[in-house]
Formats: sequence, structure tokens, C-alpha cells
Amino acid sequence: MERWIGGTKKCEFGIGGEHLIEQLFDDPILLGLCAIALVVAITILLMIFIWTTKIWPLKPKLEANWRSDCEFHGQAIIDGTKITFKNVRDFFWRTTKDFDGNWIDEITVDSEEIKDIWFVVDQFHSIKGLAHTLVTIEFNDGVCLSFSFEARRVVGQRYHPWDGLWRAYELYLLVGLESDIMGLRTNVSKNKDYMFRAITPPGKDKQMLFGLAKKLNKLVEEPEFYHSLLTTCNTSIVSLVNKVTPGRIPFTWRNLLPGYTPRAAFKLGLIEDWGGFDQTIEVSRIDLIAQKWDGEGTYSEMLREHLP
Repeated sequence: MERWIGGTKKCEFGIGGEHLIEQLFDDPILLGLCAIALVVAITILLMIFIWTTKIWPLKPKLEANWRSDCEFHGQAIIDGTKITFKNVRDFFWRTTKDFDGNWIDEITVDSEEIKDIWFVVDQFHSIKGLAHTLVTIEFNDGVCLSFSFEARRVVGQRYHPWDGLWRAYELYLLVGLESDIMGLRTNVSKNKDYMFRAITPPGKDKQMLFGLAKKLNKLVEEPEFYHSLLTTCNTSIVSLVNKVTPGRIPFTWRNLLPGYTPRAAFKLGLIEDWGGFDQTIEVSRIDLIAQKWDGEGTYSEMLREHLP
């Protein structure tokens, strides 16, 4: 029924604002959903405000009171086929806190003398997806240089993936001897570690080495932030591979969870097949082998004695 009062239409049974409020309070489910929506909206607005006013203005830094294991930034001097890497880490680790620190002033390698490129997966967490990936380049003279994209931290700072979403760390390309970078993981942290020989078409191995050298220099000239999802150890490697061979590694969720990369790399033909995927995983595991090392020869020689 409708009535007109003073030229204004009044609906006795219409849905007005007061009736909506009554419905809202009479329906606890609807009230709860509205409350959740309000909290979500406020949270999103707050995060946008924090990001635009506190996080986005931050600039990556090159100079700081860095931890001793990332104290020096490397540099690459390219001279024809040869590359001289400066500030190469060569630590001897007894524990993660007890170690002999040493930085080699420079090591010169020849891209014409690359023997193999190795892709390494360091399973440091019980959650399979949480892992660290790195690349080792082996040369004919026995030198094995490892290249590891990491989150650079200042003294007293601990790593946490949540912090890595908010520009808390700089992206750091660590260049070090394999005995340091891998020895820390296999013999000190005692992580599960897997080492795969990469399949590289002719000339692509050299391009990968030069790509790493150029990235190292670029991070000195233009520092970048580490990001727990977008700019990590694995996404940085994927980016370099795709620069060498555009489209070689398509985007996949496994790129964001490095612990799952072996299967993707196997399917894409990026690593050698050592008797099917399961057998390849079994053969590639190196941590148990490294922990039995008697000290004879070198760390790198010992690993390769047990790999196809």
C-alpha cells in the first residue's frame, strides 16, 4: 500500500535504510560477513598506505655493516674469453658460527675451459618447496666456482621469508669456491643436497658464465632488493637462463618453490637423465657422500667421483 504525504512518496512495506539495518542485526551470518569485509578492506588500505609511504621509498644500498659471510661484493673483469672474479669467498666452516673467513682477492677463469655446469638444489627445510638453488661452473683445471643469489643481511639480521616481501634485504650474488658454499650446506647444516649436470647446447655454457659476470657487475652499479617471491635464488637463475635462450624456461609455479624445480628441470631437458627421474634424484644426492669424506683430495673431486 502506498501513500503520498506532502508530495513525498512513503512506502509502508518498502526497503529503506532503517529496514536494512534491522535485517543486518537480525541475521548474524550477514553481520559476520559484513564485519569480515570491513576488516579486509581496512587491512588492504592500511597495507597500501604502509607500502606507499614506508616501503616503496626505500632504496637498495651497497654500503652497510654487512655480516662477515657477505661482507664484500664481488666484481668481474672481462677480458676476451677470460674473466677475473674479485672477492671470491673461501671460508672453512666448522659450525655456522665457528669458521675461518677468507676472501680470495681474485680468480681468473677462461670461458673456453668450461667442463660442466651443475645445478644444485639445497633442501634446507622439511617443507619440500622451501629450498635454495645455485649454479656451479666447473673448469678443466679443477676450479669449481659456485654462484649463489642470496639475501644480503647486516650484522644481527636474520632471514625470514615474510621480511623478504617488504624490501628488508638486498639481492646478493655470492661467488665462492664450491668447497665453501656447498661444504657449508652438506657438512655443517647437513641439509639434503642434490647436484645435477646441466644440459647446455654448444656455446650456451659460455653465455651463462658471461651472464653471471655481467649480473654481478650490474648489482654493484644498480643494487636491487631481494624479494621472497619475485627476486629469489631460483627466479634469478631462471631469468639468466631465459636471457641466454629466450623462453627456455616457461613460467611455472615451481619457479616460486625451488624444492620442486628438479622435476621441472628434468621434464624440460635442462638436466641429464641418469636412469629416469627417481633414479636421477637418488644418484644426484651428495650430502651423505660429503659427510663421509675422509679429507683425501679436494671436496669437489670427492663429489664428482660419485656422480655419473
